[in-house]
Amino acid sequence: MNAAIENDTLTKLVALCKRRGFIFQSSEIYGGINGFWDYGPLGVAMRRAVEQAWWRYMVEQRDNVEGLDSTIICHPRVWKASGHLDKFSDLMVDCMDCKKRFREDQLATPGECPACGSKRLTEPREFNLMMKTFVGPVFDDEHVAWLRAETCQPIFVDFDQVRVAARQKLPFGIAQVGKAFRNEINPRFFTFRSREFVQMEMEFFCRDDESMTWYEYWREERWKFYTEVLRLPADRLQLHPHDKLAHYAKAAVDIEFAFPFGWGELEGIHHRGTWDMQRHSEFCGEPQTYFDQERNEHYLPTVVETSCGLDRICLALLCNAYDEDTAPTKKEGMDEDTRVVLHLPAAVAPVQVAVLPLSRKLEEPSEALYRDLKRSLRADYDVTGNIGKRYRRQDEIGTPFCVTVDFETANDQAVTVRDRDAMTQERIGLGQLKAYLLERLL
Repeated sequence: MNAAIENDTLTKLVALCKRRGFIFQSSEIYGGINGFWDYGPLGVAMRRAVEQAWWRYMVEQRDNVEGLDSTIICHPRVWKASGHLDKFSDLMVDCMDCKKRFREDQLATPGECPACGSKRLTEPREFNLMMKTFVGPVFDDEHVAWLRAETCQPIFVDFDQVRVAARQKLPFGIAQVGKAFRNEINPRFFTFRSREFVQMEMEFFCRDDESMTWYEYWREERWKFYTEVLRLPADRLQLHPHDKLAHYAKAAVDIEFAFPFGWGELEGIHHRGTWDMQRHSEFCGEPQTYFDQERNEHYLPTVVETSCGLDRICLALLCNAYDEDTAPTKKEGMDEDTRVVLHLPAAVAPVQVAVLPLSRKLEEPSEALYRDLKRSLRADYDVTGNIGKRYRRQDEIGTPFCVTVDFETANDQAVTVRDRDAMTQERIGLGQLKAYLLERLL
């Protein structure tokens, strides 16, 4: 697919997300604020479903990974130890003609500004990406704090307390989901690069001589999550090994997705060595070592990290799901009409089943069925407009199945189930309906 069609797809997707209440710009009535996005009713449901799928896969189905929920603001020395206060920066340039600001590495050609074509740029200068705030009533240097730029550092800081409380031995991991903040110079590509976002990270602590085995294990596990749990097609994913490694790292690879704007990172799997634990040992003044009873020795744990962006994953799912096809229509002068449909995986679709009474006279039994299905599935109830329009509305938000209650339901105790992707309709008995749906949705 050529670039023009792909960019048009992203434009249409952004419009759909706003219209249907998936995602829209924060503070829009005041003109919006760049790099910040709000999730509406459907977006919240989808994002929570993706988060829950990740948590179940990474934590609940394993005995060697524990959960954590740490604060957004940490002690300032955490970020001194991690190196963020000294080295977490991008090179920034300003255009002296259009007055816009850019990251130097995002310019199309060195010395050329992509916004206006001007070559009159300021000299590159470092810009720290940490977001600054203050703790307490006085706004001075002694009360400076920072919104966390990543969720992994509190995991390192809390390592020993979690280990003791959970009675864990190495190897084991600590996972958490939470907000992170980066003062991006130039947020772009919808929710792909934002200033506020949600990370899902797991830090796995192990012995150094086993670390590369665990690195390879988690690389394979994370690939399986995208292809088997989220059902993203393998041909739109790729592994991108890092050519240049940090001085403390042994290996690093990104899992990338083919977005409309090009390949973009969803997740990084990193071998971080003992660097983080060593730094926090030095800055807090207490050794962060682990006593291995089997080997009768103390050593710093080696860390293998998996780190992904929840917002980016949701965007990848939406981009992969967006489709337009044709369907028969009764509109005057037209044989076919364009149908917008989101082919979202059933496990993460914001609405998994919609109950649609054929007539308002059937609302009482239809509402009772809806209430019953809502106990175990994400369900919707829609009685507005003709049945064709309601099918289209559900297609547009990615609902896999629609259940139609008609005038025969009272007699045969059955309903018609419509499949979003196959466009087929099947008569299913009320007694078998829930099992039928659960088999196909979960």
